[in-house]
Amino acid sequence: MSYSVFLPSYSIGTDVYDKIKELCPSYGKTVVVIGGKTAMEKAKEKIKTAVKDSTLEILDFIWYGGDSSFENVEMLKENPLAHKADMIFAVGGGRAIDTCKVLAHHLNKPIFTFPTIASNCAPCTSVCVMYDNKGVFKELYFRDKPANHTFICTQIIAEAPKVFLWAGIGDALSKKYECTFSSRNDELEHFNALGVQISKICTEPLLKNGKKALEDCKANIASYELEQVALDIIISTGLVSNLVINDYNSCLAHSIYYGMTVLKQIEKNHLHGEVVAYGVLVLLLCDKQFDELDKVYKFCRSVGLPTRLADLEVTKEELEPVINKASQTGDIVHVPYEITYKMIEDSILELEKYDYKYTKAL
Repeated sequence: MSYSVFLPSYSIGTDVYDKIKELCPSYGKTVVVIGGKTAMEKAKEKIKTAVKDSTLEILDFIWYGGDSSFENVEMLKENPLAHKADMIFAVGGGRAIDTCKVLAHHLNKPIFTFPTIASNCAPCTSVCVMYDNKGVFKELYFRDKPANHTFICTQIIAEAPKVFLWAGIGDALSKKYECTFSSRNDELEHFNALGVQISKICTEPLLKNGKKALEDCKANIASYELEQVALDIIISTGLVSNLVINDYNSCLAHSIYYGMTVLKQIEKNHLHGEVVAYGVLVLLLCDKQFDELDKVYKFCRSVGLPTRLADLEVTKEELEPVINKASQTGDIVHVPYEITYKMIEDSILELEKYDYKYTKAL
């Protein structure tokens, strides 16, 4: 058997956009910048300044459409500048960047990512999470390789709303537990073994630096702790995602999230990583990892990540469609033992009791 592994490369720092003129010109001359409206406002002048004395020409700044959907990919494909440009600069959060990743793959163009929030590992992964036009999870789209390079401006991330870093921490909390759980008892090839081992270092930096990073983000300070947390969210988890097979890349915590997307209040009021963090607690209860549950639960409480249904505005009466959707995702197919509807339901209800006992004891 022969195979290829493509790993992400990245630059990070407060003045990291200065690296554009060193790393991008070999891919061509013309650039189309696509992303979220607010994100492009934050990054626009920095990008324009960075390419000013280079051979690069920015053709335009284009809104990506508002969600990572195939409809928005098709809309962008109708823009002649997307075809004219030699490369795509994707600016924003995960949904904007995933939309651009699919677009670049369809058009066979190099893509450079510019995360303006540290909410997930989308900037440096090959996988793209796609939703339907109602905002409900639809499917995963797989590119053959990650973005050509990722530029992480810690100052822009520090100036972004704290809630995005908060949700990013919640998302990254899942990597170790989902990856090690879904790969349990398997004989791992080199790339899978390497990815699983990297996943094991994705939790501690969050527990150690997460609270301080959030405080610094609130104060718009690009601190060491914020940088370490951003690297964990974007790069460490991204490396795992690019190395392991998709069976190991996500599991029950993400299934819970996808299940929750059937509820309007989740799509309207709650972020991906926020819900995934709750899913991590469900996974740990389901797998009876009680020591880890205690550690992660206390951390979530300390930073305000959800630990009960009420934190997500969900009632017990709404669980049936959530669990039905969660039970049908591909994320819980390759697992050490069958995860049933009842196991998910029992774990959610047990977490309610766990949270009640902990709260009552305070």
